Amino acid sequence: MTSSWFCDKESSTLTDCLFLTSFDFSVFSFKRIEMFGLLFFVLMAHTAYGDVSYSFLEEMKRGSVIGNIAKDLVLDVNRLSSRKARIDTEGNRKRYCNINMNTGELIVAERIDREGLCNERIVCALNFELVLEHPLAMHRVTIQIQDINDNTPAFPKDVIKLEISENAVKGARFRVNEAHDADIGKNGVQSYSIEKNDHFLLSVSTKADGGKNIELVLERELDREQQKQLTLILTAVDGGTPRRSGTVAIHVTVLDANDNAPVFSQAVYKVSLPENSPKRITYNYDAYLTTGSRTSDFKFVRSYNEGTLTADLTLNKTQSAVDDLEGLDAEMLDSFQVGISLS
Repeated sequence: MTSSWFCDKESSTLTDCLFLTSFDFSVFSFKRIEMFGLLFFVLMAHTAYGDVSYSFLEEMKRGSVIGNIAKDLVLDVNRLSSRKARIDTEGNRKRYCNINMNTGELIVAERIDREGLCNERIVCALNFELVLEHPLAMHRVTIQIQDINDNTPAFPKDVIKLEISENAVKGARFRVNEAHDADIGKNGVQSYSIEKNDHFLLSVSTKADGGKNIELVLERELDREQQKQLTLILTAVDGGTPRRSGTVAIHVTVLDANDNAPVFSQAVYKVSLPENSPKRITYNYDAYLTTGSRTSDFKFVRSYNEGTLTADLTLNKTQSAVDDLEGLDAEMLDSFQVGISLS
C-alpha cells in the first residue's frame, strides 16, 4: 500500500489534486471514476427545483391564462426562447398547456374536461415539467383542476314503472333508483322532491357510501276502482350555480285485488221470444260488474229451468246468446227462466 498525491497535468494548485492511499494505480483509477460519477449525479439532482402549483377551472377556452410561470419561478423572460423552454408531459399524455415565450405566461392549449380527465375523483390534477436548456433545468408544475357545474342530474331511465296492489297498506315503501351527476361536491345532486299527490310521500336517506336511498312511501291507500293508473314526477336538484335539475316520470299501475263481489245491475232480465225463434238468438243486456274488472276474470255458473226445454246459454260482458232452442211452444210453455251466478 502506498500514499501519494495525484494531480492532472493541467493542475496548478493543491486544491486540484487528490491525496490517495491505495494498493496500486488501478485501484486509484476505479476510485477516481466512482468519485466523478457521484459528483455528476449530485449536479444533475440540483437541476430539478422550483416546483410551482396552480388552481384552475375546467372548460376554460384555449389561450386562457393560468398564471405567469416565468415570474413565479423567477426566470428571465427574454431568455425563454434561447433556453428552449418547453412543456414536457408524462408519457404520451395530451398536452393541455403551453408557455407563451413572449410573456412567460402558462396558457390553456386544449379544453380541459375534469370529468373526462379524472371521472369523479375528489382531487384532479395535471402534472408536467417545464424544461429549459443552457443550463439544463426542470421545474415541476401541478395544476389543480376545479369543477364547474356543467352537468345535469340524470336518472337511469326516462320512465320508472311500478306495479302496486290496491291492498298495499299505508306506510309501504317502494324504492326507485337515484339520479347521477358527473359533477362532484356541491355541484352534485343535493336534494330530491316529488310533485304533490294524494297517495305518496318521498323518503330520502343517505347510504354508507354516500349515495341516496330514494323511496316512495304510501300515505293513502290505493283503490283501483277509483284510479287504475297515476303518474308522479320525481325531481333531482344539484347545488351548483346556477342550479341544474333532472326529472323522471313514475308510472304507477294499480293492480286489482279481490275486494268486491261481482253483481249484475238488475236482479231479473226479461226477454220475449216468439215460438218460432231460430235455434240461436242473441240479445243485449247491462251486465256491469261492480269490481270494474274484466269479465274473463270470472267464471259463469249456469242452471236451467226444470222441464222439457233444452237450451245452452253463453254469456259475455255485454251480450247473451241462447243456443239450440228446442220445443218452444207457447201453448205448452209460456215462459221459462235461466239462473246465472258469477263467482
